Amino acid sequence: MTQSSTTKDSNITSDKTNLKIDPNGILARIMLAFLTTAGIFYINIMPAVVSGLKEALDFTNQQAGFVGSANLYGAAIGALSAVFLIKKINWRSWSYVLLITLVAIDTSCMFIANPEVMIATRFIHGLVGGLLVGIGFGIISRTNEADKTFGYLLFIQWGLGGLGLMYLPELVPSFGISVLFISLIAFTLVTLVMMPFIPHYAIECIEVADNTGTTIKRLPLSLNLFGIFLFQAANMGLFAYMIGLGKAEGLLIKFMSPALASASWIALLGAFLVIIIGTKFGRTVPLVASILITAIASWVLHYSESDQIYLIANIIIGVTWAFTLPYMFGICSELDKAGQLAALGGFASKMGLATGPMVGALLLGEDNYDMVIDMAALALIVCAAVIFIPARMLDYKKS
Repeated sequence: MTQSSTTKDSNITSDKTNLKIDPNGILARIMLAFLTTAGIFYINIMPAVVSGLKEALDFTNQQAGFVGSANLYGAAIGALSAVFLIKKINWRSWSYVLLITLVAIDTSCMFIANPEVMIATRFIHGLVGGLLVGIGFGIISRTNEADKTFGYLLFIQWGLGGLGLMYLPELVPSFGISVLFISLIAFTLVTLVMMPFIPHYAIECIEVADNTGTTIKRLPLSLNLFGIFLFQAANMGLFAYMIGLGKAEGLLIKFMSPALASASWIALLGAFLVIIIGTKFGRTVPLVASILITAIASWVLHYSESDQIYLIANIIIGVTWAFTLPYMFGICSELDKAGQLAALGGFASKMGLATGPMVGALLLGEDNYDMVIDMAALALIVCAAVIFIPARMLDYKKS
């Protein structure tokens, strides 16, 4: 038997293995959500990571913030590389290698105590994880109703992130920084177990209903990518320092951990709404309204000395965050079903997530949280204005 025929037969066998799973079904969407989350799960427990580095390793505000930013800037570069690779690589084989590499890097981080070494190592972790996320975004774009799949992605991220925020901050003083990286390793191993069951999503199998109007308008795309950047930067710039903000206002960690966890779990409503309604009401009104609500809730954090305001503001931000992102990524997916533009959306997202903590660290100084809050709220208002044009364009095209 020739090599080509052997390859063909093996592909047929693999396809038969995955026949039982509907590529556009709930189970497939959940597994794609795990794959896309594995490289950046630390984002959803970022307050625990930043607080843990300060608590267990005596990192300063700036050093802990730079670790998170380095991780995310690496992820941005990795996601950008996926834009050029997604059509050319065997995404399944690459995913296996990247997942195993993530386990190795997270394991090594348990033995690092030097800030500069940690920053460099987490940057490398970001490169690997970002490429994996970019691949995941590209594959999600090959599903029908990609907005819903992105909804499942946010559902998984916020749900499991809530568990991390509930327990990890209180475990760090007893078990050290290792507990944070063990949680990341566990998530990656679960994803590895799922990998054989994920459908193939070959490009040639994508059904293209209409080839008209496929020319991509640069302005709407650029505005959407800039909107994603602003939205993620504003939210993560606050979220990364949420525990520090609470402490500065006199709140106790015993209150903040369950409060942030509860906010993450209630935020699942946002992702659930996207899964349920999809684009029945278009994208413009849901997007602009949810972003402006996020801005208001962020500004209300000025009054975090009240534990009730702290809790309610975080809940609202969580819900709108999980509600808004799937629509933003869905706009990218509508422009390219092969997944290159969705991967570019992943790059814009990671750049925003990295820039937020970096700018926050520079503004924060000695606990200047008011400045961080004001800048986040302003960035969100600009984001709402920026996102209006691409969202309205797609709504008009659909109608």
